[in-house]
Amino acid sequence: MKVKKFTASSMPEAMKLVRGELGSDAVILNSRVVHTGGFMGLFKKNSIEVIAAIDPDTEGSPNPDIMDKPNKYKPSVKNDESKKDAQTVRMNPITETPRKADKDLLKEISQLKEMLKGTGKSEGVSLPEPVSKQIQCLRDQEVDHEIIDELAAVLLEKWYLGGSKASDEEITEWIGTAIGSRLSPLTFEGVSFEKKFVNVIGPTGVGKTTTLAKVAAECVLKHQKKVAFITTDTYRIAAIEQLKTYAKILDVPIEVCYNLDDFKAATDKFSDYDLVFIDTAGRNFRNQKYVNDLKNVIDFGKNMETYLVLALTAKQKDMEDIRKQFSLIHIDQFIFTKLDETAVYGSMLNMAIKFSTGIAYLTNGQDVPDDLIEANPEMIANTILGASTYE
Repeated sequence: MKVKKFTASSMPEAMKLVRGELGSDAVILNSRVVHTGGFMGLFKKNSIEVIAAIDPDTEGSPNPDIMDKPNKYKPSVKNDESKKDAQTVRMNPITETPRKADKDLLKEISQLKEMLKGTGKSEGVSLPEPVSKQIQCLRDQEVDHEIIDELAAVLLEKWYLGGSKASDEEITEWIGTAIGSRLSPLTFEGVSFEKKFVNVIGPTGVGKTTTLAKVAAECVLKHQKKVAFITTDTYRIAAIEQLKTYAKILDVPIEVCYNLDDFKAATDKFSDYDLVFIDTAGRNFRNQKYVNDLKNVIDFGKNMETYLVLALTAKQKDMEDIRKQFSLIHIDQFIFTKLDETAVYGSMLNMAIKFSTGIAYLTNGQDVPDDLIEANPEMIANTILGASTYE
C-alpha cells in the first residue's frame, strides 16, 4: 500500500492532487487543517493536509491526462514468447522483487497502523466501507475509542494483506479473534475451588445477593460442594431474609455478622466446609467510608476470592469510579449482571482491559440457579458483536 501526504489550499484542491497522483481508488486516511506561512506568528493561512493511501493492486487509475502514456518500467507483452519470458522472470526463485515488495507492503501497513494510532481516534480515518461498518458496531456498543483504534489497525492489516474480498461475517470473525487475543492474558473462570472464602462486593442494586445464591447453587448442585453463607448486609433486613430463603432452599447454614469478631467466629464455625460465600452490604461506594467499613467487618487477608459485581445498565464512568474506590481491596474478577436489561455491552471489554481484570460470570435474569453464565473471551466477544443471544 502506498501512503502519501498532500497539502493544498482547500479540500477540493487536495482531492485533485490525490486523484492525480494516486488515482480514483485512493482512500483518505486522515485530513486536518494546518497553518502555513505568516510573519512572526501573524497572517498565517489555513491549508488542508490530507493523508491518502492506495492498494498496489488497484493502483493504476491515475490522472486521465497520463493514462495513455507508455510506462517505461513495464515492458509490453506482444506475443506468447514474450509472455513466457515475463512469466519466467516472475517465477524465478532467485529474484528478490516479490520478497522486496512484500517487505515494502508490510512496512507501509505498519506505517498506516502507527498513523492510525497517531490520530487518537479512528473516527478521523476513512476506512474501507466493510471495515467501517464493523467498527461502527463497536462504537454503538460503546467500546472505548482506544480499543477501537487497536482493533481497526488489526482489521486494516488483514484487509490490505489480501482480505479485501472478505464478507461481513469474516470481518466480524476477525474482530472477534482480535478481542479474544486482547482478553486472553486475563483470568476467566468461575469459582476456582482453590480458596475457601468467596466474597462478592459492589454497589447497591446490582444484584449481589441473587448472584451469590446462583454461584453457590452451582457449586452445590453441579460440583457437590459443602457450602455455607455469611452475610454482613445488616443495613437491610430484606437482604438477610432473602439470603436466609436461599440458604433454606439449598439446605445450607447461614451466619449474620455485625463486626470483625462476628466474622471470625463464623469462619471458625464453618472451618470444615468446602466453600463459604460472603454477602456484603450494598452501599454508596462513591464514599470511601463505606469501603473502609467493609474492612472493619471482613478479614480480606483470609483465604479469599473477591468478585466485584457491576450492572451492565450502569454508566461506564460510574463503573470506573466504583472500581477505583475498591483499589485497596484485591479484586480477583468482575461479575456483570443485568445482561438481559441492556443491548450495550462494550463496558465489559473496557473494564476488563482498563483494570487488567478478568470476568468470572454474567447474569441474565433472576432465576436461581439458572441465569448464570460462565464467562470466557470468545463469549464476551460474541456478545459485544451480537453473535450470541441469551433468553
